[in-house]
Amino acid sequence: MLTIKILGSGCANCKRLEAIAKKVVEKHQLDAEIIKVTDHKEIMQYPILSTPGFVLNEKVLSSGRIPTESEIENWLLPTL
Repeated sequence: MLTIKILGSGCANCKRLEAIAKKVVEKHQLDAEIIKVTDHKEIMQYPILSTPGFVLNEKVLSSGRIPTESEIENWLLPTL
């Protein structure tokens, strides 16, 4: 199972990133858990300078921007 974490305070960009991630997971019927991390102290455990952050299996793949749907697919599909 994949573990996806969306790091952010719950702002519009964080919600948009979460929605894109959910869309990709559902589209490809992936066995994945999406976790929203909103606690500032927990977010600071990751090497990011700005949110939203996208973390796959504890590896930061993006921060400070909203990756495209195709980028997220490229990250998630090779892990199968």
